[in-house]
Amino acid sequence: MRDAIVIIPTYNEIENIEAIVNAVLSQYKQFDILVVDDSSPDGTGSKVKSMQDKFGDRLHLLSRTSKTGLGTAYIAGFKWCLERHYDYVFEMDADFSHNPDDLIYLYNACANEGADMSIGSRYVNGVNVVNWPMSRVLLSYGASKYVRLITRMNICDTTAGFVCYHRKVLEAIDLDHIKFVGYAFQIEMKFKAYLKKFNIVEVPVIFTDRTKGKSKMSGSIISEAIFGVVKMKLKSIFGK
Repeated sequence: MRDAIVIIPTYNEIENIEAIVNAVLSQYKQFDILVVDDSSPDGTGSKVKSMQDKFGDRLHLLSRTSKTGLGTAYIAGFKWCLERHYDYVFEMDADFSHNPDDLIYLYNACANEGADMSIGSRYVNGVNVVNWPMSRVLLSYGASKYVRLITRMNICDTTAGFVCYHRKVLEAIDLDHIKFVGYAFQIEMKFKAYLKKFNIVEVPVIFTDRTKGKSKMSGSIISEAIFGVVKMKLKSIFGK
């Protein structure tokens, strides 16, 4: 029985989806995949369906009726996975910014080295980012420093989206009360796990910017992260 599954949220990833599915499912360590597709108008969901005959019960599709944010896509995926037998649940982008070959290192950190949650970290050993303009590197690195300062989490890459959770972490977090829907969702999940004193480790990875498709980053996503983090921290101190 396979114990690990990779959640890949998608919206208009037709240029990447077949390649990323093949890359993940060809790993020596066997991972299953759950694609959470937000009714991509480019046919991403249909492409996944067409691949299911080839991969059988290793490739799953959760189709949502509208695009309501990265966070809600992952929450839906977490709940789907927790209803099944998986002990290790991964977050991973569809665009190859996260290298499928690194999945095994995040898995080993949790399955064999005692971590409850492992993070594929761009910043734990310097700055390991390829093909980003300097402005975006500074924004991302600065955001992680800012979040670390506010929350006091001992995590270098607080905004990372390449993560492995042991199921007990997801079971302990009230997923229905996760507030952020954009990339700040990644911060909130780490903060919730940190407050519950789970063992969180960072695994160094090299992040490579997408070469196909379009980034989903926007001004509203950045604003949510900047202003939401302070509110999140204050709520943890003073309660509701």
